[in-house]
Amino acid sequence: MQRETVNKSVLLLVVLFISAIFLSMIRSFLMAIFLAGLFAAMVHPIYARLEHLFKGRRSLASLTTLLLVICFILLPLAGLMGIVTAQALKVGQAVTPWVQKQIAEPDAFFTFLKSLPYFDQIAPYRDLFIEKAGEMVGGISAFLIHSLSSGAKGTMTFLFSTFVLLYTMYFFLMDGYQLVNKILYYLPLEDADEQRLLQRFTSVARATLKGTAVIGVLQGGLAGLAFAVVGIPSPAFWGLIMILLSILPGIGTALVWVPAAVILAASGNAAKAVGLALFCGAVVGSMDNLLRPRLVGKDTQMHELLIFFGTLGGILMFGVVGFIIGPIIAALFITVWDIYGVSFASVLPGTGPRSAEDADATGAEARLPSAPSPAGPARETDDPPAAD
Repeated sequence: MQRETVNKSVLLLVVLFISAIFLSMIRSFLMAIFLAGLFAAMVHPIYARLEHLFKGRRSLASLTTLLLVICFILLPLAGLMGIVTAQALKVGQAVTPWVQKQIAEPDAFFTFLKSLPYFDQIAPYRDLFIEKAGEMVGGISAFLIHSLSSGAKGTMTFLFSTFVLLYTMYFFLMDGYQLVNKILYYLPLEDADEQRLLQRFTSVARATLKGTAVIGVLQGGLAGLAFAVVGIPSPAFWGLIMILLSILPGIGTALVWVPAAVILAASGNAAKAVGLALFCGAVVGSMDNLLRPRLVGKDTQMHELLIFFGTLGGILMFGVVGFIIGPIIAALFITVWDIYGVSFASVLPGTGPRSAEDADATGAEARLPSAPSPAGPARETDDPPAAD
């Protein structure tokens, strides 16, 4: 028995050591592998129909599915990114002269500020404000130049990562279920718990992608259209920015349209500023409150606050794709603790106020005479002791 224990302990250490080395070796591809598995699960119904159509030829069905993904998702996104990049350059070229003009002629801007409350407390810092605005212009210019340079350098890396993702998806579509079953086999959990974790993972991922895509496109599209109506340059660029920011529940798009309304008002277009603020606040902002609980919260069965912190924390830890990973981790966190509560229910104490039946039962037990202790004195009675 001791020899068997030693053998298993050594084997476990070897497994952990080799697994750590392997994961460290492929760490640069882990995100692409994760996204490949996620997207393969999303488009698997299409693959299943194509497999049936091609009479069981899995490789042809998988390849056709990837071609559909490239034609209807990747190529339109690439075209959109090209348009947005061109408009981003226009924004960079337009913002700097505007800010420089406001610095050179700050009277118009400060005339607008006089209409705001607490202007008397801001006025003494006028020169400091102009100085910081000048520094901001230099920072914006440097940021745009650095971003474009980094984007050009990262093009090959992005293309290679995309190739890895598509190549991995090709095999995940054909052999994904066998791989998942193999992974679940090595987990020392009950089958019901494993299936619960897997179902939770897929449902949250599907709901997050579906809800975020629908809400983002609606909010960014309508807000971009409003920007075009009021005459803000490069509305497609700002619309895409708001689509990306819409992954932050409640506050995402407001990070763009609120400053835009303020700048419009400062430029003397008060009517356009009020119209933009009313439309974006009433229509664009309400979409998040109306659609997110139904598209995301309903399927994930998570509180909106947990979705918010899961999304924000995921983005801070994993980058842009964290808007998917964060809610998944939050959902698995809840599920694991639910499984823990069921598994250790026998040793976990009850909490919360007792029900009326429990209180009545406890009171009835208190009114019953207690049984004599084995070590206590004998009960006194009027009957004589029994004779031997």
